Amino acid sequence: MRLGSGAFAASCVAIEVLGVAIFLRGFFPASVRSSSRTGHQAEPPAPEPLAGANSNWTKLPLPLFSKAVIVLIDALRDDFVFGSKGARYMPFTTYLMGKGPSHSFVAEAKPPTVTMPRIKALMTGSLPGFVDVIRNLNSPALLEDNVIRQAKAAGKRMIFYGDETWLKLFPKHFVEYDGTTSFFVSDYTEVDNNVTRHLEKVLKRGDWDMLILHYLGLDHIGHVSGPDSPLIGHKLREMDSILMKIYTALLTKERETLSPNLLVLCGDHGMSETGSHGAASAEEVRTPLVLISSAFERKPGDIRYPTQVQQTDLAATLAIGLGLPIPKDSIGSLLFPVVERRPMREQLRFLHLNAVQLSRLLQENVPSYEKDPGFEQFMMAERLHGNWVRLHLEEDHSGALFNLGTKVARQYLGALRTLSLALSMHVAQYDVYSMAVGTIIVLEALTLLLLSTPQVLHRRAELEVPLSPAMFSLLFYLMFLILSAIHVVVCTSVESSCYLCSLPWLAAGGVMVLVSALLCVIASALARMVMDSTLPWKSAARPCSGWSEVGLLLLLGTVGHVLSLGASSFVEEEHQTWYFLVNTLCLALSQETCRSYFLKDDSELQHRFHTQPGTVGATCIQQDCVACEAPKAGQAGKGPCPSGALRGHTHWAVLAGPWLVLAFCRLLRSLNHTGVQGAHRPDFGHWLTSSSHKMELSCLAALSLLMIFILVQRECSLMSKVALALGLVGIFCYRAAIGNLLFPWQPANKGISKGILEARFVYVFVLGILFTGTKDLLKSQVIAADFKVTTVGLWELYSGLVLLAALLLRPHNLPVLAFSLLIQTIMTKFIWKPLKHNVAEITVMHYWFGQAFFYFQGNSNNIATIDISAGFVGLDTYMEIPATFLTVFGTYVGPVLWAAHLAHFLSAEASSDSAMDRACFCYVLICSVPVATYIILVTSLRYHLFIWSVFSPKLLYEGMHLLITATLCVLFTATNQASHTRAWMKMNAGK
Repeated sequence: MRLGSGAFAASCVAIEVLGVAIFLRGFFPASVRSSSRTGHQAEPPAPEPLAGANSNWTKLPLPLFSKAVIVLIDALRDDFVFGSKGARYMPFTTYLMGKGPSHSFVAEAKPPTVTMPRIKALMTGSLPGFVDVIRNLNSPALLEDNVIRQAKAAGKRMIFYGDETWLKLFPKHFVEYDGTTSFFVSDYTEVDNNVTRHLEKVLKRGDWDMLILHYLGLDHIGHVSGPDSPLIGHKLREMDSILMKIYTALLTKERETLSPNLLVLCGDHGMSETGSHGAASAEEVRTPLVLISSAFERKPGDIRYPTQVQQTDLAATLAIGLGLPIPKDSIGSLLFPVVERRPMREQLRFLHLNAVQLSRLLQENVPSYEKDPGFEQFMMAERLHGNWVRLHLEEDHSGALFNLGTKVARQYLGALRTLSLALSMHVAQYDVYSMAVGTIIVLEALTLLLLSTPQVLHRRAELEVPLSPAMFSLLFYLMFLILSAIHVVVCTSVESSCYLCSLPWLAAGGVMVLVSALLCVIASALARMVMDSTLPWKSAARPCSGWSEVGLLLLLGTVGHVLSLGASSFVEEEHQTWYFLVNTLCLALSQETCRSYFLKDDSELQHRFHTQPGTVGATCIQQDCVACEAPKAGQAGKGPCPSGALRGHTHWAVLAGPWLVLAFCRLLRSLNHTGVQGAHRPDFGHWLTSSSHKMELSCLAALSLLMIFILVQRECSLMSKVALALGLVGIFCYRAAIGNLLFPWQPANKGISKGILEARFVYVFVLGILFTGTKDLLKSQVIAADFKVTTVGLWELYSGLVLLAALLLRPHNLPVLAFSLLIQTIMTKFIWKPLKHNVAEITVMHYWFGQAFFYFQGNSNNIATIDISAGFVGLDTYMEIPATFLTVFGTYVGPVLWAAHLAHFLSAEASSDSAMDRACFCYVLICSVPVATYIILVTSLRYHLFIWSVFSPKLLYEGMHLLITATLCVLFTATNQASHTRAWMKMNAGK
């Protein structure tokens, strides 16, 4: 079976995407689970221990509180309540924490710090899996045991207002509810007003037992403006007044019922210094947890400082406070200050119930639980507790009884901490089977790419893929039977659930067929290479083994980057690796230009740049030159460059080009500090986005938009130039409408809007330009016009993507886009064309610069740096598919635009029709090697301390990057289809 190298690469990367998807499904594990599922009948509570007899207390204790109100403020950071902002903007809450009946805690949230997993942690007491970052966009119903389910089973009436994620997690659990969309981050007023408007009438009624309010406005302000926005203070004041209203209403109810109520103030996660969340920085994981009730009255002089607890502790505390069973999967501990004023027997009873629940969970998930220190402490505490109960029932009122009870409580608390820690360490079980299958698929696809590399380097436009012989060979059927047998054995013997085992047999069989076929194709390819003597080590002495210094740097730099992924520090600070590589590349290019113009005479220069095709000793690098060689069809006026063509100002421009690129990259590094070590340091971007420098930001944004127009319009048609100009003006109007920028005549205190009309105005021109480019590409494919139509069509598509990127990027990042276009222009005119680098080198350079601009934009391997506000530009409601596309494109602007520029450059400048195919092959190969290597690394490091905070987010980024690479490779292959068609027609005509 013959395939073009581009089509072959596209097929391989598509297979890799499938393999990575299977690997991710197995790598991101499920949390520890109780063997007694939620659908089964509730188990009776553990009886109170009593030495030598049976206890007379076998039921759950009575509830501590008659009603509970949970106020969850999304992205509420601990310093927003306990710090200076809390004292300034939340005076009533600060008073309650300082002198009122309350207990304050700093609750630590585990990564991923996004809303849906954190709600699960609060209500179930378990640690959600990291894959819940993806599920956060479309939350499924929660099947684990949780406080909400237990409350409904107990007949409690619950009311909910706020984030609709709760309604998806707990369907049909609330007797009254009103959900609001959590993803439309441009709205921070109506989204909270929709919650507050129900409060007054609900608080006056007494027909409910639990009220849950989830406010989203603070989180949305953080995403749009950051934690230092003046809007933060206004929102905190609003939340403080709401808390005062609820507390006052609860006190009124207590006077009527003479039983205490509970008010809980908490956050699901914090907020990073950029206003986002998702990672493990202190600002994102530290959230306030304030419990307010008349049962917590303090004595004069009783000062209570916030203590640090786990976010999962709230589930057990709520269950105990409401007289409910503790969720079976909870790994949290009871917050003891809540019950410390109760009689000693009740205190010990509550602690015993919590310890029994944790010990059972430990027994069901840890085989050697008897040797666990926490279990040993629990057994000791239970024995002491039995002795205390016996003495208590004997009505022993001596001081020894109180001292023994205090000792038992301390023993229980120590056991709870140790058991909770042990369960946290065993929180997950990896699906090793799915991980192994996914890894094998990825490695098989990468092996095929590596085995095909010698053929691609020999400028073969098509590859012979031995698919048919492999599919009908004895080895294929033998491998399929072996893999099927392994699948049956694994799925029938493993107790833990495997993803592949849950698939239908037809789908699982398809995976086995794919693995077997790939293995047979690899074996056939190896056999063919041995027979043809084309193994890499046998062809090493051939002329095509020559390497230029730049080519060697690109190879070593790429390999060095791949090896660096094994260290957590290099993953956290990966931007430094790409900055170093790009800077080193600029210095190498500068050396190459100086040597070419000053250290060689004209004859040597001509030999370096103009080796004629077919010359003996010509290297592959010379054969792959993409500029100034034999003219293409439709390029009649473009011939070999004379040795003296580059003189005068062009001569010096070529020499200055690498240094200009180096200077621009250094300037961009100062715009957005990223990573872990330097993210907190002030940078030029922070200075620009401060409210006092809005005019400077406006001038810089206007200048950047003007530069973008000048650099992009040069190859656009007249209609596209007009659309581009109007679109860029619309971008400035949109940013001015939402308050990011100012017109010179616009007052600083002018009211802001959502900018829906202005953004949609820009979308019209984006779609118009993209439609024009698509039309030209289809015309070149169907009508087989000259190649200029393809080149123009690719530039139109590129221009449309640039306009879309300018709309989605925040104003202070517009210089990043402008400098990206300027560097592409400099590299095209003064580096790649005069020095005539080969296709592989140019492809790798585009890849390097695309990765560097990913970090210049302010991104990192931290989920918190994803700007989700880009997904809602021009939308007045949440639409999942457009929002996801815009967010992904806004995040990967750098790699996408540099890949699109590569496609246009090769279409316009390459000397052979197969250049695009080779570029596609090289791009896929350079993306596949890091992915395959990183999968092996995270598998071996899956028990590393930083696996969830460092390595797992990077794995998600690599998976998404591979998916984008597959899409771009399909684009490369499709745009080059016309060239293959014309070549085939010429070949037939010659016959």
